[in-house]
Amino acid sequence: MNFYEKEFLLSLFSFNNKLSDNEKIKKMYIISNNKNKYYKKYTIRKRNGKKRNILSPYYELKKIQQNILNNLLYEKSSSRYATAYIKRVKLVENAVMHTGYKYILKLDISNFFENISYVDIYNIYKEYGFSDKICGLLAHLTTYNDYLPQGAPTSPYLSNLVLRDFDYKVGNWCKQRNINYTRYSDDMTFSMNEYNKDIIRFIRENLYKYNLELNNEKIHLINNSKKQKITGIVVNEKLQVDIKYRKKIRQEMYYIKKYGLEEHLKVINEEKEYYLNSLYGRIIFVLSIDKKNKEFIEYRNLIFNIKKTQN
Repeated sequence: MNFYEKEFLLSLFSFNNKLSDNEKIKKMYIISNNKNKYYKKYTIRKRNGKKRNILSPYYELKKIQQNILNNLLYEKSSSRYATAYIKRVKLVENAVMHTGYKYILKLDISNFFENISYVDIYNIYKEYGFSDKICGLLAHLTTYNDYLPQGAPTSPYLSNLVLRDFDYKVGNWCKQRNINYTRYSDDMTFSMNEYNKDIIRFIRENLYKYNLELNNEKIHLINNSKKQKITGIVVNEKLQVDIKYRKKIRQEMYYIKKYGLEEHLKVINEEKEYYLNSLYGRIIFVLSIDKKNKEFIEYRNLIFNIKKTQN
């Protein structure tokens, strides 16, 4: 371990000054070798009713991961086609470039985070010039059982870096054929006025090189005679949040106001912190499209104050 690598590792443990430098580095190795003890595991329900496993890191590991993200990963930019998890890039920007086209093709990567492996992440850290030993430590600190854990602050941006070259290859292929392309995490969107039947085959072949596959149940080609929706935003002629999306939030807010948050959580069987963050994010999403919506401004303020009392 050279001087640069040691200083970098120490920067990851900046939140605890009670330990000596050697103790901090030793603690990181202990955490990396005992990850089962440093994650809180719970499940959430997806919109389709299926469950998603969330691994939320406990304080020490979470702080280390946040420092890896801020002190290292953000040094490299992801592709311009990736619109999720990017600073100052809003969800609406994933939809706006697809507005007003005859065809929208939506594709989904199957089990996205679970199929990005330890080796994929190790290779990302090699790009920063670290020794094999340090790359191994960083990869262990940001993976769980050989895959990216959903809930770790590093996982989203690492996924963007893993697919950076894929995005550029797909983006260049689409540009030559007058097709717009964006990727929001595992959701890929293509818009065009003439449908190109080669897209799906091309995407399958290139995902395969990353040990990833398309979810065959989520291949949707939508023409402009129907509602064209991207990440909750209708893009047929102008941007607007889908009415079902807004109704669902109204319903949840009604139950919270009438029965209280705790009773509502018991009924839906959700973890409090994750649910509040999710609900708040969905409200902010609506306001990002309709900034003057008084109803949702009220919802935002109410949930913000609830979140404040939880901290």
